[in-house]
Amino acid sequence: MKKVLMTVLVVFLCVWVFCLSTAAQTQVPANVAAQDLLIKSEVETAMSMLGAINAKHQRGEMTMEKAKQLGADLLRELRYGSEGYFWADTTEGVNVVLYGRKDVEGRNRIKDKDSRGNYYIKDFMAKAKAGGGYVEYWFPKKGQTTEQSKKAYVLPFKPFGWVVGSGYYR
Repeated sequence: MKKVLMTVLVVFLCVWVFCLSTAAQTQVPANVAAQDLLIKSEVETAMSMLGAINAKHQRGEMTMEKAKQLGADLLRELRYGSEGYFWADTTEGVNVVLYGRKDVEGRNRIKDKDSRGNYYIKDFMAKAKAGGGYVEYWFPKKGQTTEQSKKAYVLPFKPFGWVVGSGYYR
């Protein structure tokens, strides 16, 4: 009887460990899926804001130059959550907005690559040209120099010739 009880106990413990392991593995994809959905939704919201500004231009209420300036100013300050921000580059790779980094804004980043050799701006442009999507790359957090794994979602904003994105560090 002791052998049977011990066998049942060992089997129970093995099943319990397996279930814990499986549960831990399924939580990560759910979290990733939620983060993916969040950045996509936030970029879509930013696009809506830019669309409203462009509508003012189309009605003759402001020049295209003024509309782009207003869009850049608002996008530069737009935040969500504790670390969410946006960036925009022209379809040629010239940075329009990167959380107020004046040293980057106005610079062509098309040849920028991460520490893994990925030309992430070119990847942004390719995804935008295809209608939008996710890009994985390495990039330092604001105020840091060490790159971290990041996943972004980008969409084209055709009226301004911009590619707008946001992402999260993994």
